[in-house]
Amino acid sequence: MLVETAFMVDSAFATDDGLRTQLAAWQRELGAVRRLAPRTLEAYGRDLDQFLGFLAGHTGGPVSLKTLEDLRPADIRAFMAQRREESLGSRSLARALSSLKSFFSFLERGGMAQTEALNVIRTPRLPKSLPKALTIDEARQTIETTGEMEERPWVAARDMAVLSLCYGAGLRISEALALTGSDLEAETLRVTGKGGKTRLVPLIEPVRRAIDHYVALCPFKPWPEEPLFRGVRGGVLAPRLIQLRVEQLRGALGLPPSATPHALRHSFATHLLGKGGDLRAIQELLGHASLSTTQIYTAVDSEHLLESYRKAHPRG
Repeated sequence: MLVETAFMVDSAFATDDGLRTQLAAWQRELGAVRRLAPRTLEAYGRDLDQFLGFLAGHTGGPVSLKTLEDLRPADIRAFMAQRREESLGSRSLARALSSLKSFFSFLERGGMAQTEALNVIRTPRLPKSLPKALTIDEARQTIETTGEMEERPWVAARDMAVLSLCYGAGLRISEALALTGSDLEAETLRVTGKGGKTRLVPLIEPVRRAIDHYVALCPFKPWPEEPLFRGVRGGVLAPRLIQLRVEQLRGALGLPPSATPHALRHSFATHLLGKGGDLRAIQELLGHASLSTTQIYTAVDSEHLLESYRKAHPRG
């Protein structure tokens, strides 16, 4: 069904039946096997359509599988340069290159065409955006006000416990919702992160109290190996419900659009670093595979420091 509703590559620039067949088969694979979202399918199809149109003009003739196999790196660079001149941003350029690589990889797996041109093209450098942390007061208000947004005491306790884990333990929302009773120990949490990697995170007293309060009020008593946090019908709690709760809190507290459950995790790291926390220790707490991923919080902390300096200094 996804493929039927997806944007199909315009085959007007493809001259042989083989290329047209491969274009259709590639899009079927993206939809049925890889299950890409309809909008992503549309974007990939549009990227290929634009590339084939460029090649038709660039090579001075129709496009065939042989045309694709004879491509040189200079041809790919010319296409990227033209798209850049059309004011395409780095993210869109990176996606276009990803679309091309996906199609050429599909052709290579099927033994239909093979080219080395794409292997030497670098992905455009993407601008790094700094994580947007809440202030300490904003983070506290977000958690404390949660109980006022919900009439059912156990649901209010549940949402407060989840948000407490995001800010008080630095968990991703998916990690918090995957916790089971057996993951809770007296002073630590066993967290399963990306790639199935587990780590131990200290369980500070306010977070422990929030979890215990939820467990005491929750009408559903899961087995120790089952997810701890439950929806109102007893099923596993969906992340979207917590995201909606934070959206309500944004409106109630006047918080910026960047205030999300994940922003509480950013706040956890930023506030720890601001209080002199060790970068390596924060890396372990967050479950980052690379220290360079954690180092971005040093830039966030420096930005906050400079902002405070500009506000407070007489000549700021």
